[in-house]
Amino acid sequence: MTESDRVKRSGKLSLTSKILIGMIAGVILGVIFNIIDNNFVNTHIVGGLFAMIGKMFVNALKMLVVPLVFFSLVTGVTGIGDIRLLGRVGGKSFALYLMTTALAIAIAITVAVVVGPGNNFDMVGVDTGGVEGKAAPSVWNVFAAIVPTNPVAAFANGEMLQIIFYTIVLGVAVMMLGHRSKAFVEGCEYMNEVMMKIVTIVMSVAPIGVFALIAKTFAEQGVELFAPVLAYVFTLVGALFLHLFVTLMIILKLFSGLNPFTFMAKMRPAQIFAFSTASSNATIPVTLRSVTERVGVDNSVASFCVPFGATINMDGTAIMQGVATVFLANVYGIELGLTGYLTVIAMAVLASIGTAGVPGVGLVMLTMVLGQVGLPIEGVALILGVDRLMDMIRTAVNITGDAVVTSIVAKGEGKIDMAVFNDPDAGLITPADMHIDAEAEAELVTAAHKH
Repeated sequence: MTESDRVKRSGKLSLTSKILIGMIAGVILGVIFNIIDNNFVNTHIVGGLFAMIGKMFVNALKMLVVPLVFFSLVTGVTGIGDIRLLGRVGGKSFALYLMTTALAIAIAITVAVVVGPGNNFDMVGVDTGGVEGKAAPSVWNVFAAIVPTNPVAAFANGEMLQIIFYTIVLGVAVMMLGHRSKAFVEGCEYMNEVMMKIVTIVMSVAPIGVFALIAKTFAEQGVELFAPVLAYVFTLVGALFLHLFVTLMIILKLFSGLNPFTFMAKMRPAQIFAFSTASSNATIPVTLRSVTERVGVDNSVASFCVPFGATINMDGTAIMQGVATVFLANVYGIELGLTGYLTVIAMAVLASIGTAGVPGVGLVMLTMVLGQVGLPIEGVALILGVDRLMDMIRTAVNITGDAVVTSIVAKGEGKIDMAVFNDPDAGLITPADMHIDAEAEAELVTAAHKH
């Protein structure tokens, strides 16, 4: 009998089901609280209790990111054991990430041009003040910033590209030292297992955290904010779903031959986490676990591709920029033309490389794009109200793109276990995962007494 069968027999819900229930309950309660608009509820429950629980949950996920990326990447690089293979994995993933991002924004612009959101938009009563733009970085500065001047500062500040660069260099140096690195590698492998166990602990409280985050968002935002920009919202959601369910799945099937339906079922928990946190970086631990334990990708590939993708692969954010640019161009009656659209594509791809995967970063990137094509930066204010909810959807698209590229690279290098991929129960979190069984505990006690 499988673990899922035992869960069904016992009448207990799976973790994914609990998270979905928490998310739906959060939406319902959040909308109710928004309609009630009670000062006590807004201050102490929404702004107090829900905000505290949501913040603690997101902080717990972020707490895992840097150590998990470091230990997982060290074991991954040393596990590859071949610098040339490492170069192939890095080159393939970088090329695929750039391709999917460029394709995503091209699709977004095409859909937006066809739908035409923003035509005949009524600007009456819209506050477009207080929005500050950010200058676009040069391509040279983006790549120069990858090398950290102070690795400790990079780790402390969570600069993912710098952390990845330093850890890869460290891993290569460890490989070059040969057998003398055995103790260090074993220590990193042990710490990687410890971090994955902490991921299991954090995921066990996910339904509560997701409920609090969703309830707070809908209680504060409500649904009436969608009315003025309904065409923008529908166009954006349509483009995101088109890329998620069609484009990425076609790419997965063409380049790897993997079953898209099985893949999506395996990635559902990570997508829910991404939706609730609106942060690709905070979702790294869950994405990494889903890709390795559910999809079957070897850690040597996943430990590199997943954090790398969370940093430079912004499919969902690129789609938002494409739709938003067309929307604002229509609002202000400005014709961008082919040159303008090509500029948007190039800017979105460039900006995605050097931008952190944190909530709200899409708006910062959007100001760069708007400045390059001559659209008013103040127009960002038109979509500020709905951006949080849209950010949740596009983050789910982002991490799915990360997993697709990771799976393609792993399949091409023979680093994916098809038995795990085809097993619907592989990697399922059960109550047993939260405890050490009696035999293992006895072994630990015996080992402790020996020392």
